[in-house]
Amino acid sequence: MKNANDQLHITVIMATYNMPDWLEKVLCGYEQQTYTNFDVIVADDGSGPETQAVIDRCQERGQLQLTHLWHEDEGYRRQTILNKAIVAAQGPYILFTDGDCIPRADFVAFHAAHAEPGRFLSGGYCKLPMPTSEAIEQADIKSQDCFDPEWLKSRGLNGGSQLRKLSASPGWGKFLDAVTPTGATFNNCNTSAWKADLLAVNGYDERMRYGGPDREIGERLENMGIKGKQVRHRAVVVHLDHARGYKTKESLDKNLAIRAHTRKSKVVRTPFGIEKAEG
Repeated sequence: MKNANDQLHITVIMATYNMPDWLEKVLCGYEQQTYTNFDVIVADDGSGPETQAVIDRCQERGQLQLTHLWHEDEGYRRQTILNKAIVAAQGPYILFTDGDCIPRADFVAFHAAHAEPGRFLSGGYCKLPMPTSEAIEQADIKSQDCFDPEWLKSRGLNGGSQLRKLSASPGWGKFLDAVTPTGATFNNCNTSAWKADLLAVNGYDERMRYGGPDREIGERLENMGIKGKQVRHRAVVVHLDHARGYKTKESLDKNLAIRAHTRKSKVVRTPFGIEKAEG
């Protein structure tokens, strides 16, 4: 991919928690990237030694500039470790993803090529069922077969909208992004933004648990004038399946209330983010 931002150093921040098999596949995906001017921070919300073993193997291969940022498991504190990763990011531009999302080889290159002042990029994902997720091996990532719609269908993936994201040519993907009714929201699994903008809104709101904290930081960026740009049919990851035992009605209701306040009051900077309000 021709890239006007070839000199742009990107920090990929990858959230994970106790999914070592998936993380190993995802790190393999970043070892295949055509764009090389990036480093990776694994933002680890307290995983056990199996995840550390995956990190160690990746560091031994030496194909990625990789940092493992970890804190103790004290319950769901994903936003806290993400904020620490934002502060630690080496690059001026940050690409957020998850340890269950395998990137296509042009993934980082696309985000680098389309980074622009005053915007964040809103990517999407192709969600895989468990049998398809389990079928993917490192050889399939290295060959990029796991992004081939026919390969995925032969291993259990159904659904036209999911496959459309993988099969779209650059021109068709641009058209689909222009006409999709889906909003250009901030998505932890596939979004990029300038570090300075993320610091200006004080990062993620650490009161929030599962269910929309990424949307909320995006809404604060929008309130500050940083608009989302839709790239969901062009910046491609496949999302591996997993259970979500941390999803609760209580957390969803609390997060919805915080987001409603953010929108109504046009909040830009949370007092519960990177820098904490005194008292």
